[in-house]
Formats: sequence, structure tokens, C-alpha cells
Amino acid sequence: MNTDLINRIKQVKLLLLDVDGVLTDGTIIYHDNGDEIKIFNVKDGLGLRLLMDSGIQAGIVTGRASQALLHRCKNLGINLIFDKIKDKASVLDIIVQKTSFMPRQMAFMGDDLPDLPLMRLTGISAAVADAHEQVRKYADIITVNKGGHGAVRELCEIILDTQGFWDKIKESYINS
Repeated sequence: MNTDLINRIKQVKLLLLDVDGVLTDGTIIYHDNGDEIKIFNVKDGLGLRLLMDSGIQAGIVTGRASQALLHRCKNLGINLIFDKIKDKASVLDIIVQKTSFMPRQMAFMGDDLPDLPLMRLTGISAAVADAHEQVRKYADIITVNKGGHGAVRELCEIILDTQGFWDKIKESYINS
């Protein structure tokens, strides 16, 4: 990791995430009644909680809406949710107004073409390992793990480690 990237990661105060293909593996299961089932990774959830416990906020910017996502966000304590967003870059000004963070203090993780406009406006852009080739091309960070399989946890740990929180977190679990 180069010095410029390290310095930009140190400024991150808000991690924004796409959902399908990032927090999930992109699979969507429909019941006969039209309800959706999404599968979230528990390790991603712990990564987000550790991040938020360290003072770094988390939020969602996704093109779809689902009750499963709202339940997951409630469980994790994520209140910054933008769903049904076709143009993800269009919500950046609203996010700045709501959080008082500048775009350079934000990271966004995506997996597919609709994520590119917001990725290009935030301080850090991240892609899951199985993201579309064009998304990986523009990402500052590409995780080893695939979407829905620990990619978010991996990014959370990169941010926490770069900002100096990770060793304390590990020690707190080892010494408890």
C-alpha cells in the first residue's frame, strides 16, 4: 500500500456500502408471495460493529430496497440508509449534509457498474474480489474476499488497522 493511499484511509470517517454483491453474494431468493431473502455474512457484521465502535460510521447506498436489508441495518445499528437509488452519486451532497463529512472522508465499496460514479467521488474506492472488471479497474482497494463472503470485514480491518485501532481490538478479545 502506498503512502498516498495510507493517508487517505486514515481520513475515512464514513464507510458507505452497496448491498447486493457486497454485503451479500448477489443472490436474491424470492418467495411465492414476492418477499426477498438475502443472506448476510456474520463476519461482515462484526467488522462493521468494530468499525462503528471505533467511531467510524457506516451507511448504505443501494439501488434496491428490501425488508431484509432494513432488518440487517437495524440489527447492526446502521441508520444512514439510501435505498432505491438509481444514481448513487446523486446522494453524495445529502450524505455530506447529514454527516458533515467531506467526500474525501468517505469510502465506498461496490461491485458493479452503477457503483462507479460514487466510487469516483469518495476518498477511497473499494471493490469486492468478484466485482465487475471495470469496477476493479477504478478501485483503490480490491479485497481478496468476494461479496457476501467477508469482503466488508476485510475492508473494515484495513481501515481499522491503518487508523491504529486494530491491535487494541484484537488485544481486547485476547485478554478478555
